[in-house]
Parts: sequence; C-alpha cells; structure tokens
Amino acid sequence: MNDRDMPDQQQLKAQLTAYRQSIDNIDAALVYMLAERFKITKKVGEYKAKYNLPPADKEREKRQIERLRRLAEEAHLDPDFSEKFLNFIIREVIRHHEQIREAEGE
Repeated sequence: MNDRDMPDQQQLKAQLTAYRQSIDNIDAALVYMLAERFKITKKVGEYKAKYNLPPADKEREKRQIERLRRLAEEAHLDPDFSEKFLNFIIREVIRHHEQIREAEGE
C-alpha cells in the first residue's frame, strides 16, 4: 500500500470507531441472550430439584457439544473455542442447579 492509498488519521479513527460500535452491539446482544438462557436453565434447575433429578445430564451435554461444534464449523468459528465456551456455560448451569437443589433441601 502506498501513501496515496493510506487513509488519513481521521478516516482511520472513524473506521475503527465503527468496528468497535458493532462489537459493542454484539456484546450487548450476547449478554441479553445469556440472561435469557439462564432464566430458562434456572427453571430447569427448579424442575430437577422438585423431582429429585440429577443436576447434570452427561448425554445431553455431549450431544449439545457435538451440535455446537458442527454449528461453529458451519459459521467458520473455531470449534474448540465454541466447545470451551459451552463447557463454561454448562459448568455454571450445573453449579446453579446444585445451589437450587441445596436450597430446596433446606
């Protein structure tokens, strides 16, 4: 790239700001989506506690990880990253389910 093709500092800053605004919007959407997900998983935890079901379901977790890896590949996202992300969420959900079960037992 020669100097003629190089955007000036104002153009560089404006483009970077636009990219960052998109990232900020996506981050906000992720937070709201996770909040909705955890509202539902809380209900699942309450249901499991009520009927004395185990907090974890290894078979479902395995299927979900396989499903998410396939989706990640289709979306051109690193499947290992998506698996780590889902594993983190699953651990948190199980922890919440265990807390709900303990509270139900009191």
